[in-house]
Amino acid sequence: MSIQFYNSLKREKENFVPIEEGKVGLYTCGPTVYDFAHIGNFRTFMFEDLLKRWLTHLGYRVNHVMNITDVDDKTIKKASAEGISLLDLTTRYTDHFMIDLEWLKMLPANSYPKATNAIPKMIKLIERLLEKGFAYQERDGSVYFNIRSFPDYGRLTHIDIKAQKQGDRVSEDEYDKDAPQDFALWKGWKESDGNVGWDAPWGKGRPGWHIECSAMSSDALGDHFDIHCGGVDNMFPHHENEIAQSQCATGEPFVNVWLHSEFLMVDGGKMSKSLGNFYRISDLRELGFSPESIRYQLLAGHYRSKILFSLDKKHESERIVQRVSDFQLRLIENNADQFSVGLFPEAYSEFKNRMNNDLDTPRALATFFEFMKKINSKLDEQKISEMELGAAWEFLNVFDSIFGFIQSNDFEISQEIEEQLNKRNQARLNKNWAESDSIRKSLHKKGWIVEDTHDGQKIKKA
Repeated sequence: MSIQFYNSLKREKENFVPIEEGKVGLYTCGPTVYDFAHIGNFRTFMFEDLLKRWLTHLGYRVNHVMNITDVDDKTIKKASAEGISLLDLTTRYTDHFMIDLEWLKMLPANSYPKATNAIPKMIKLIERLLEKGFAYQERDGSVYFNIRSFPDYGRLTHIDIKAQKQGDRVSEDEYDKDAPQDFALWKGWKESDGNVGWDAPWGKGRPGWHIECSAMSSDALGDHFDIHCGGVDNMFPHHENEIAQSQCATGEPFVNVWLHSEFLMVDGGKMSKSLGNFYRISDLRELGFSPESIRYQLLAGHYRSKILFSLDKKHESERIVQRVSDFQLRLIENNADQFSVGLFPEAYSEFKNRMNNDLDTPRALATFFEFMKKINSKLDEQKISEMELGAAWEFLNVFDSIFGFIQSNDFEISQEIEEQLNKRNQARLNKNWAESDSIRKSLHKKGWIVEDTHDGQKIKKA
């Protein structure tokens, strides 16, 4: 079957047909770099990583653009509160974000445009909107988009603008989902902005959040491109406003397919610092989570369903990740990689159909795990052919290229850890089981798992 996506704009699944055969222009809303990204943010980023990996596997050349919002209400307010420059603040959190992306094994985007580098493009878009009568100026130098001038406003989120009063407008970047209002394209400079401001034909100021993405996406992918992603919380007002200002400025359709991921629930409820369930990636690393374990929790549920991330699920996700990693080692021990000739087992076709059905990860994972169980049974019984081993190796490599669950065995052990292992080994030789167990627990807290095998101790990352 051809790949199908649930297009938020049409509220239905449809076959995906790229604008240019074999190529996909993909824009994803990146972080607003005023603070560390948290696990809720990464639910969306991980879905987008999965999407790109699958499209690439199908043979598409994906041009992935993820923006960095480095100027908006939040970044200016935070920089002012800390008494540092906007650049110093946003550089700090951008660097942390990139470290988190790499640790989570997420494929890098082709480009990461920053809003502050796209100001000239934003000014040109606003000039077009003013010339065409879709926007108007205010005395303070601000420019607003007139949502009544765009009959299709509200199509994405089914917002009805009839109740909007003439002259209702909002300058904040984020506002109530049930309050459609004229929104700021450009905000006239005020004292609280400090030294953050750019000159424009209508006066000094800074862009509104929504015009930033329209400028950066069109600059990188053109006025009309294939797929735009984000979380459901971005649908209104952000994506609704993007559609309005982009289509009015360019006369082009803007985006063919809109994909939105649902909220992530944490430990039974909405993530909140006051509830103590607010997790940054660095927090989870300190708690001993592996990147593969986090990937499993974020990808096991369908992207359009709310999913629960829980510390209590850590053991379960680690166990599943270990099963897949052990399966790879078992295939290697049976020389499966030497029998690989590019053939796939029947289970791969079912797996592919599941993924092509709007990235149905729960069913795709079930298909793979059932296949893995079947192959393990054949290995136990020593009733498996070289062709089956080769096909299993091919399927496993495809599976991991999509999900990234297999843990790497390529790591260095520090002298301190080596000494602890030697000490534990001596304790075992002396049958001092209490000391042996104590050292094992100590190593686990430091991020290592020690297993006792017929060939002696084996250590791997937790």
